[in-house]
Amino acid sequence: QVQMVESGGGLVQAGGSLRLSCAASAASGRTLDDYTMSWFRQSPGKEREFVAAIMWSTGYTYYEDSVKGRFTISRDNAKNTVYLQLNSLRPEDTAVYYCAAANLWGTLLRTTTPYIGWGQGTQVTVSS
Repeated sequence: QVQMVESGGGLVQAGGSLRLSCAASAASGRTLDDYTMSWFRQSPGKEREFVAAIMWSTGYTYYEDSVKGRFTISRDNAKNTVYLQLNSLRPEDTAVYYCAAANLWGTLLRTTTPYIGWGQGTQVTVSS
């Protein structure tokens, strides 16, 4: 299992920026190199939606089309933290953003199925 704690959400005007953080720790005997870390988001009344993923060991990244060019996922090995930089925010980006961990890489990452751990979420609200 991977334990995760998100932070960095808040209220921002359209066009603004936020940086979300996810502090992660792997189970005993494992390292974060074993995992892919992803960000999802969920708005009221909607299903949880994939946003971006990063393979911890290589830094390979993968994005949902609607956020390409606006959001950037990255990780800091020394701090065991995954970041999601949100730029050019739009009201439709308003959601609770969740960090999640999986031990695979591939198109299944776009679904919630392969994830073995989730953070508690952090609220992002974008005003128009």
